[in-house]
Amino acid sequence: MTASENNMIKVLTERTSIKEYDTNAAISKEELTELLRITTKAPSAWNLQHWHFTVFHSQESKDRLLPIAYNQKQVSQASAVVAVLGDLKANLNGEAVYGPLTEAGYMTEDIKNTLLSQINGAYQSSAFARDAAFTNASLAAMQLMIAAKAKGYDTCAMGGFDKEAFVKEFAIDERYVPVMLISIGKPVKPAHKSSRFEVSEVSTWL
Repeated sequence: MTASENNMIKVLTERTSIKEYDTNAAISKEELTELLRITTKAPSAWNLQHWHFTVFHSQESKDRLLPIAYNQKQVSQASAVVAVLGDLKANLNGEAVYGPLTEAGYMTEDIKNTLLSQINGAYQSSAFARDAAFTNASLAAMQLMIAAKAKGYDTCAMGGFDKEAFVKEFAIDERYVPVMLISIGKPVKPAHKSSRFEVSEVSTWL
């Protein structure tokens, strides 16, 4: 096993959900921007990139979020909190994704139009659009947590918050649906001990 493989496995196996953070530890806007840049390398269906991020960096913004997140202390204590939103109209990204590829000669106009037709056809179903928003935004969320761990930060994913109040308080466009909150910072104490089921209990081999 190579050193890079060891490092990656270490990051993956040591990632835990941290709920108590060092309130004196800061993360810069530049660091957060770099984390989000890495996050946007996550895979997505048709490469439509079904995500948007609302970043709570200032203490004032985190304190506004706190009651909406049912007063979970990590929201206020963390260096930053990123709300991961799913794009319910990701099909509208199709031209921006495929147009440059066509212009550069990597894709024919016919193939582009076929793909856009397939995408827009699928998005006639609101259930499909919602499922795709949650699935693909969740891939980005996991990428964010792994990237943060690799850069020396810990995280906690939170699905428990008042999504209607979140949308209203922060004027979220109806195009987006809140998926989860992710706190980012330096821990003051380890995560609670947890266990995982054996692979044999969570897999079926055919």
